[in-house]
Amino acid sequence: MDSQKVDMFMMMNAKYFEGHHLSTIREKLLSLDESQWQRLQLTQFKDPTTALLISIFAGAYGIDRFYIGDTGMGVGKLLTCGGFMIWAIVDWFLIQGATKEKNATAFNNAFL
Repeated sequence: MDSQKVDMFMMMNAKYFEGHHLSTIREKLLSLDESQWQRLQLTQFKDPTTALLISIFAGAYGIDRFYIGDTGMGVGKLLTCGGFMIWAIVDWFLIQGATKEKNATAFNNAFL
């Protein structure tokens, strides 16, 4: 893959991934062919900042977990009112990392 395309992708999408994933992602991008690159362009990543805002304002109802694709945890938070608000408050600190991990999984699944 063209180095300029990879650099542009990394610049535009680095906020969606944890820092320790970036070097692996860059290496994988450099080894892609054109058809895989097009498939990657169709992959949508969730914004960690949006997940944090959802968690702050509606986290007690599990909407933040539904947003990132954790349906089971979302149902659990919904049924317990955010774990009696304890779970909801803990998620304020964890949701961005969970979102970035889900994005890394989505990135890797784009090539399966």
